[in-house]
Amino acid sequence: MSSLRREPFPDLDDARGTTADGAAWLASAGTCPRGTLAHWRERPQAPAVLPCGSVFDVVSAPALFGRRLVDRLWDEGPGSGPVAVFRGRMLLFAAPGTAQRLPSLVRWEEEYGRSGAIPPLLCHGHGDAVTVPGPLGGATSPTSRWLVVPDALRPWLPGAEILLWAAVRAARAAVRISIFPPADQGAKVYDVSRRR
Repeated sequence: MSSLRREPFPDLDDARGTTADGAAWLASAGTCPRGTLAHWRERPQAPAVLPCGSVFDVVSAPALFGRRLVDRLWDEGPGSGPVAVFRGRMLLFAAPGTAQRLPSLVRWEEEYGRSGAIPPLLCHGHGDAVTVPGPLGGATSPTSRWLVVPDALRPWLPGAEILLWAAVRAARAAVRISIFPPADQGAKVYDVSRRR
């Protein structure tokens, strides 16, 4: 197994991307890890489609809300596992089983009115697959890159409860209360910038 981890990317630790251990962890989710690593050896920036449910689950959030979610995890919580951006969505890697549990927890929070408006989160678990950036995905593509790179053979991954906690806090922070009344939509506005 040691040769599997280091052989494809012996100098990857110095590059702008994941480490050799991180690439091996990602590849271990697939049915043919050696094939995925061989593909990445030839094309290190190539994305890959990996199955979810055994090594990791993925929670996909809209980019802006996903960024708030990651900020909450790092600023007020335990941090996050690997995080990628792919085509305008934030992909948060989570512990297996999260995709099954998180939607019901979010519904429960929303039902009792304790959270702000959490946008729909797409939860990918057993039976699903996601496209992830290649190990060096951040080097050239702004639509497919790592924000938090996989850097360990067994990275810490947040579970459903931690992601729920961060989502509730991110949603509450997004709600802004103004002390000013709303603008009168029928008011006439005059441009006074052209005075002589």
